[in-house]
Amino acid sequence: MKVLVIGAHGSVGKILVKKLQESQNHFPIAMVRKKDQLEAFKEQGVETVLADLEGSISDISQAAKDADAIAFTAGSGGSTGADKTMFVDLDGTVKAVEAAKDAGIDRFVIVSALGSQQWLEDPHPDWLDQLGPYYPAKFYADQWLKNSGLDYTIVRPGLLSDDEAEGKVKLAKTLVESGKITRSDVAQIIIDSLDNDDTRKKEFDVISGDTPIKEALKELEQ
Repeated sequence: MKVLVIGAHGSVGKILVKKLQESQNHFPIAMVRKKDQLEAFKEQGVETVLADLEGSISDISQAAKDADAIAFTAGSGGSTGADKTMFVDLDGTVKAVEAAKDAGIDRFVIVSALGSQQWLEDPHPDWLDQLGPYYPAKFYADQWLKNSGLDYTIVRPGLLSDDEAEGKVKLAKTLVESGKITRSDVAQIIIDSLDNDDTRKKEFDVISGDTPIKEALKELEQ
């Protein structure tokens, strides 16, 4: 399977590209928006395409034309303003979903944010209001994906860390507690989701826990 990694130069994206490159079943296509990023991936022997989530749907579709699946790991980051949150996390997701449809790609795995599915609940958890437009952007982006007809998997990780991979998680459609998870484990969850057809049309919160990743995905609510 060729997997277009959107956000390949990001913290999760870089790990995912490396894991895909080392795997025996999948091949990464790194989508980046800067030429220096493109050259860096090419030097690593990674197939790379240049496209921008703030560009056109047709540009993204062209970048995806050789892919079998899309892994969306892009995000505006904590240091940007509300405009970038809306243009990348919301509008960028919508464009990527529409580009997938245009390119004939059915499989779409996205990294969202723990608890974002609770945005419209009244009342919802107080902490969803602490990051401005971030959680509503994630919520509505995920809703667009869910209504797209694509075979989606929505991964909603807790607070991301750069610690060594643990390989064990706790996941559920909605977790009552928050927690951390390593970026490496999130990347592995994406790969294992691609390998597991039972994760199609599924969404879940996930943090570090006691259950091996593959086993936890098998136990997802049907």
